[in-house]
Amino acid sequence: MDELAVAMTIFSYVTKYVARRHPNRRVRGPIRYVMSTRIPDQIRHLHRLVSVSDELCLRNLRMDRNAFGRLCYMLQSSGGLTPTKHLSVPDQVAIFLSIVSHHKKNSVVKHDFIRSGRTIHKHFHHVLNSVIKLYNVLLARPTPITEDCVNPRWKWFKVYLGALDGTFIDVRVPEHEKGSWEGSAADSRVLSDAVHRPGGLRVSSGQYYLCDNGYANAKGFLTP
Repeated sequence: MDELAVAMTIFSYVTKYVARRHPNRRVRGPIRYVMSTRIPDQIRHLHRLVSVSDELCLRNLRMDRNAFGRLCYMLQSSGGLTPTKHLSVPDQVAIFLSIVSHHKKNSVVKHDFIRSGRTIHKHFHHVLNSVIKLYNVLLARPTPITEDCVNPRWKWFKVYLGALDGTFIDVRVPEHEKGSWEGSAADSRVLSDAVHRPGGLRVSSGQYYLCDNGYANAKGFLTP
């Protein structure tokens, strides 16, 4: 006991000496208790998302486990995505996919993944930047339909350019970059303006776009 008391006394003096010599240096201690209790729950949540079954993974992240693993590998090996002290690459990718797959709010995702809102925001953009770097690989480019195509489903679309349809994208645009059309504007009116304005939309002769019932039949635009 005497030896233990002496050792503790020496340790106390050494600690005080170091603290006086380096008052601004913060001594790193173990992970805080609050954080250490959250780690098992974080691991279990990721396990439920990507390790239980393809059905659950597909339902939550819109891809099966094989696709998820390949995406993580691509983003890390070619997209520059790196693990951090507290978040692995699969963790970051799962957060990203959870948001873009279900349009979840930051407040919901931080509760699901047991992370802070700042962590969710930061790593969402890390993954987004890595995805953008791989657009040449991840973005599927359309394959032109050849003249000798005999597939009864596709041979009619040899001169087809694309489809005009409305897609709602919930974003906040700076005031100086906002478009001139309100959401209530008729589709045909917006298209007419796009075609007739200087340098507007042009459709080559013999080619066309498919349109829904919101548009009228016109040269270069085919409706049902």
